[in-house]
Amino acid sequence: MSLATLPQTTLSVTDASIEDMAAIQQIYAHHVLYGPASFEEAPPTLEEMQQRRNNVLAAGLPWLVAKMEERVVGYCYATTYRPRPAYRYTIEDSVYVAEGMQGHGIGKALLGALITRCEDGPWRQMLAMIGDAAGNVGSLALHRKLGFTSIGTLSGVGFKFGGWLDTHIMQRPLSDGNHSLP
Repeated sequence: MSLATLPQTTLSVTDASIEDMAAIQQIYAHHVLYGPASFEEAPPTLEEMQQRRNNVLAAGLPWLVAKMEERVVGYCYATTYRPRPAYRYTIEDSVYVAEGMQGHGIGKALLGALITRCEDGPWRQMLAMIGDAAGNVGSLALHRKLGFTSIGTLSGVGFKFGGWLDTHIMQRPLSDGNHSLP
């Protein structure tokens, strides 16, 4: 299914439910098995994905899903950046779109909604750790469009599909960023 074949389809972005997790697991499994953006090499089980969602929600962070015609076509979430207390106002985003649905605004709708939700919380910085920096131009462009700036590249920090992969770091302030105290 693509937006071209469903011209009247409305995209909705909402909180992901437990019922959405099987479709979310399938989307992520495809990225793990065939794409270098995720540095995982074996897809997590449905139970593991459900536990990851539970952990995100327990931290007070959002896990969102995009749907067209009741079909899950993408998802995103925020996680804490690092566990040490000084990092508590910095979060990291993850965005995944179903295979064949890239380039139709799904990622933009998801990440835009995630940013809005996170700006309602206490967080002040959002980071994006973009795997396969050289080949993941779509994710780089998406993050730039939504106000992220490039911070730097970690060269050759991942090894997948028989080669070394870079991670590109991007950052976006949330609300006042670091211009006021939390």
